[in-house]
Amino acid sequence: MSAIHFYKYQGTGNDFVIMDNRNGEYNFLTEKQVHFLCDRRFGIGADGLMLLNKEEGYDFGMKYYNADGRESSMCGNGGRCLVAFARKMGLTGEKLSFLAVDGPHEATLHGDDWVNLKMQDVSGIEINALHSYLNTGSPHYVMFVEDVKAVDVHSEGKRIRYNDRFAKEGTNVNFVQSLDKGIFVRTYERGVEDETYSCGTGVTAAALMTAGPATKEYVVPVQTLGGKLEVRFNRIGEKAYDNIWLCGPATLVFEGNITLP
Repeated sequence: MSAIHFYKYQGTGNDFVIMDNRNGEYNFLTEKQVHFLCDRRFGIGADGLMLLNKEEGYDFGMKYYNADGRESSMCGNGGRCLVAFARKMGLTGEKLSFLAVDGPHEATLHGDDWVNLKMQDVSGIEINALHSYLNTGSPHYVMFVEDVKAVDVHSEGKRIRYNDRFAKEGTNVNFVQSLDKGIFVRTYERGVEDETYSCGTGVTAAALMTAGPATKEYVVPVQTLGGKLEVRFNRIGEKAYDNIWLCGPATLVFEGNITLP
C-alpha cells in the first residue's frame, strides 16, 4: 500500500489529478493505479492524471495519462493546469517552458489563475463536406451543427470515435455551433470515452476551423460546458496556422493524500 500526495486542478471543468514528480517518486504508477486515481466513484475523480517532471533544458516536463490509465497525446487544458501547478511548486518565471509528448511549449500566467499556453503549429488539415480532421497535439474530428445543445454527444461521439477509420487509434470528436461572437464547443474525448466539460486541444481545433480566407491574426472566444476560453492564432496560408495560443483559467480545487490499492 502506497500513500501519495496529490493536487486536483480544473480548467473550465476539465479536471486533473497532479503530482510533483521532479524527484521521480511517482514513476512506479501503473496503468491500473492511474485508472483508480481518476475513477469518480472509487478514486479521486478526474479526466486525466499528470506528472510534473524534471526536464533538462526546460522549466519542467509534462507526462499525461488519460482516465483509462494509458499515457496519451497532448492535453491543452491539462497543460494549462500543469503550468499553474508549476507556479505553485515554486517555478515563478514570467514565462515557463516545458516539454510535452508533442514537443516544446511555452506559457505565460496572468493574475491568480489565467494561463496562456502556446500550442504547436498546425498544417495538413483534412477538410470534407461535413467535417474536418486535424491534429492540434491530439487528433480531432470537427463538425459544425445548428444546435450544439441538442446533440447527443456521448452516442454520436462514440459512433464516430469507434467507426472503421478511427477505432484503432481513436479520435476526439467535437460538435461546434457558431455564435454571434465566437463558438460553443462540446467534445467527446477518447481515453475518457465520454463527453468532458471542456477539451483544450478540441477547442483549439474548432477555433482554427472558423478562420476566414484572410492571412491574419484571429481571436476566437469559445464557450464550453465548463466555462469560457479564448484561442488566438495566425492563419499563414491554406490549411496552415501558427502562433496558436489557448487561453483560460486553471484553478486548484483541493489537495490531499490517498492510499493506492
